[in-house]
Parts: sequence; C-alpha cells; structure tokens
Amino acid sequence: MPSDPLPSDSRAEDRSILACAAPAPDQGWSYGSAADQVADVYLPFPGRSPRRTVVLVHGGFWRPAYDRTHLRPLAGALAARGHRVLSLEYRRVPGQPDLATGDVSQAVAAIQAAPGYPGRPCVIGHSAGGHLALWLAAQPGAAIDVIALAPVADLAAADRLGLDGDAVRAFLGAEPHARPDLDPVHLAPTGPGVALLHGASDSLVPLSQSRAYVEAHRGTRLRELPGVGHFELIDPAAQPWPTLLKLLDGGIE
Repeated sequence: MPSDPLPSDSRAEDRSILACAAPAPDQGWSYGSAADQVADVYLPFPGRSPRRTVVLVHGGFWRPAYDRTHLRPLAGALAARGHRVLSLEYRRVPGQPDLATGDVSQAVAAIQAAPGYPGRPCVIGHSAGGHLALWLAAQPGAAIDVIALAPVADLAAADRLGLDGDAVRAFLGAEPHARPDLDPVHLAPTGPGVALLHGASDSLVPLSQSRAYVEAHRGTRLRELPGVGHFELIDPAAQPWPTLLKLLDGGIE
C-alpha cells in the first residue's frame, strides 16, 4: 500500500473557476517560434507603475488538453492589484518533458532580460505548473521567487498513486527514477524565495506532495489550508486569495 494516500475525505472538486468569465489579455507575447511558446500579458491600470512582474504557469498534469486560458481570472485579478502578469503557454507533448521545462526556462529568462521588467519576478505555478516552477527554482542562477500552488512535487510518489491516470509516466515517457533531474523533491532550490500553498482537502494532488518537498528542503515554507481543494488556489474569489497576496507582497522569505 502507498504511504501517501489521497485524503480520506475526498470530495468532488469545485471546478467552476475553469469556466469562469475572465478579462481578455491586454497583449500577447511570443518567446519562441513554436505555436505554444506564447503568453497572455495583463497590465496594471494605465498610469500605474507595476508592483511586481508575475509569471503564471498553468497546470493540467502536463497534458495538451489543458492550456493557460483557465488562469485568466487569476491573471486579471493580479493585474488589478497592480502587478504585470505574463501567463505562459508551454509545449505539452507526452513523453517529451524537456520541451515543457525548456520552454518555461526560456520564457522566464527572456522576461528577465527584457527592458522595463525590473526586479526579481515571482513565478506562480499551479499543480503541474507548480512542478515546473519548483524545477525552475532549482536551476543554477535562478533569480526568481516561486509560489507553488498544490504542486506535483514528488514525481515518484505521484507515480505510485497513479495520479490522473498515470499522468507522471505519460509526461516523462519513462519511470520517475530515470529522470531524477526533473523531480523537485530531489532538487534543492538555489535561492530562498520558495513557498508552497496546498489545500488539505485536495483530492487531485494530495497534500503529501508538498509535505515531501518541504521535508526534503527545510528552507522552504508550506501553508496548509484546511478545507481547501485543488482549484480554489487559483480562484481570486476563494478563501486562499488573501494568503496568496500576502506571499506575493513580500512574505515568501
């Protein structure tokens, strides 16, 4: 039996945020030549200087059926708070995980090199996007803050559980032990600005995923949110929203 079971109080997750009406992006941006190497850009209100640059990385268990559009409510709400937001798309090709990691790394590097984007960006990743954000935080010279929302942070454990129909195996195209270089639980972050938020009632990505990460990397912080499921973390109208804002406004380190 696995040592990290799904919550015993698993319930139907509230997925309403996935179909919620949201503002259209202010701009589009391409960081490469592939069709999925693009981002939605949301800007603060005209005349307002951006508080921070926020990079969003969506989830969906790395599957091509899920894209960045379901983060538009979150992106719009963060821009309304005064942040410049780039919501990334990335290539999601089963069995080719280096396309996803390479795209996220390339996009963030391009953002950091662009004029008018001062300061250290904060990368916020949800679910599989949380995995990619934690992976990025461990890369040499990663000058970023990371907030990982219900991340798939322990690929071997997620594979044992068969999360989302063996999504880890489909993503990697191999068993997790063959790619320890992609497993955040084995990859220490290179900077101090890493925090995790995870709902205790998450029935899609169990809380044990984040607990394993902070156990392996004692300098990181985990906020466990009682009664919160998987999708409330990306819903600006839900309970976790003030906690996310507090972290974004300087409470990571």
